[in-house]
Amino acid sequence: MPANSPLSGLERLAILAIILTWGLNNAAAKVATAYLPPMMVGGLRFALALIFLIAFVRPPFPEPRRLMGIILLSGPIHFGLIYVAFGMSKSLSPLVVASQLWIPFTALAAWKMLGETMRWPAIAGLVVAFVGVAWMSLDPHGGGNLPALVLVVLACACWAVATVLVRMTPGVKPLKMQGLTALVAAPSLIALSFAFEPRVVERVTTAPTLAWLCVAFAGIVSTIGASALLFWLVQRREAGRVTPYFLLTPLVSCTIGILFMGDKLTPQLLIGGGATLVGVALVALTEKRAARAEAMAAETA
Repeated sequence: MPANSPLSGLERLAILAIILTWGLNNAAAKVATAYLPPMMVGGLRFALALIFLIAFVRPPFPEPRRLMGIILLSGPIHFGLIYVAFGMSKSLSPLVVASQLWIPFTALAAWKMLGETMRWPAIAGLVVAFVGVAWMSLDPHGGGNLPALVLVVLACACWAVATVLVRMTPGVKPLKMQGLTALVAAPSLIALSFAFEPRVVERVTTAPTLAWLCVAFAGIVSTIGASALLFWLVQRREAGRVTPYFLLTPLVSCTIGILFMGDKLTPQLLIGGGATLVGVALVALTEKRAARAEAMAAETA
């Protein structure tokens, strides 16, 4: 399929399905962590996903030190921070917007670890995105979200470094990597939950059906379904061609948060969130154009 050909109807449907799934999954995480211990939610999510992914965990494996770095950063550390943030936050919307910082963080990590060029529009986007998150954190209606926002920013940095490490480890199939991550993350997060979170057994045994449905949605629909669609897309198209569309994910989550979960659409949240998404989009589009220019230069060389 030509790289510059228009997206097919099936590809557009796959993109829409991923956006809706990820948007709903953010809301599901907020609901689940309201009833269940946050790290337990992450552990159960990975345990459920592992049922479907264990078949992909087979040799050969990458270099152990780098592999463990990827697994720890993208599994128990990233998701542990994310779910704790969801559990302690009063609002969904600021966290979802801040979670998009993984895109500029990845560009920054690639510049530092791979020597890739950090172009001025991307640098400007990075600054705008961080200013937007800082502005959201000053919202008087969401001042209690500041610790959670800090955890989300740290989680984004971990995810970005893991993403670059994956790029430095060619030949690893995505489902194998997900299976390996689930194999480590599930017992790690469950053990951390019992070690550090209060009333684990009580909260697990008294959680309503809705909380368990949210965990199932995260483990099956998001981790397996959306990821499978994403891998199918990036096998057909360059990643920069489809990933900018996923910036619509926060709009889905924020709409759910405002309509159904009591989030307040304050001017500060609107301005800060908008600035963050504009900054992230600037980074994503700059990287996309740079990749396309390099591809065209290679074709004409």
